[in-house]
Amino acid sequence: MVWKIFDSRHKAITTGPRITTTSAGIHGDPLNLSFIGDENDLVSAMLAGGWYPADPITLKSSLRIAESTIFHRPYTDAPVSSLFLFGRKEDLAFEKPVGNDARQRHHVRFWKVAAQSDSGKPYWLGAVTFDRSVGLSHTTGQITHHIAPDVDTERDGLIADLRRANRVSTVDWEENFQDPPEGRNGGGDPWKTDGRLPVITLATPAGPSSSPTANPSTNPGQ
Repeated sequence: MVWKIFDSRHKAITTGPRITTTSAGIHGDPLNLSFIGDENDLVSAMLAGGWYPADPITLKSSLRIAESTIFHRPYTDAPVSSLFLFGRKEDLAFEKPVGNDARQRHHVRFWKVAAQSDSGKPYWLGAVTFDRSVGLSHTTGQITHHIAPDVDTERDGLIADLRRANRVSTVDWEENFQDPPEGRNGGGDPWKTDGRLPVITLATPAGPSSSPTANPSTNPGQ
């Protein structure tokens, strides 16, 4: 494992953390994505891929997500709970709704890495999962979303979304990034992976995006 890290093309991310933490300091969702690009590149790529910036968590948004779940009403930019990496919560968060309410959805959180890539552009680490249902946390007893265990399907699906939008330049794969390749998140939900981390270099957009427009008042990642 040490030699594999030494031989890595992207030591800035392969020598760092591999799992997020909750506010209580216990393991959260596993990291399973990495991007190279400016913030504008990442945001515009996610919008072009059909992903929406998540609302900040407020009383109003909490009531709205509850209403969406109970009455099966759409909430395309519902908030996500905060996870932590490098001692801070996510810098950006996006989601892709499924069905007619916020009970099920794809969602991803991103953290900017302090180090830069060889191209001079920043790295971003991400954790993407699928919310399969709403229920009680296995660890805290609080109401939460439960994630599907197969996080590779979410990883590969997000990459496919960005490829369809012509926003992927190259993809490098770091083997054995998650070792062991399974665990449980802060809600007690199991996850499993093939352990590989894609390092995706984003392509610069050719022109104005025709994808969902971010709400100017939204502060993603809060």
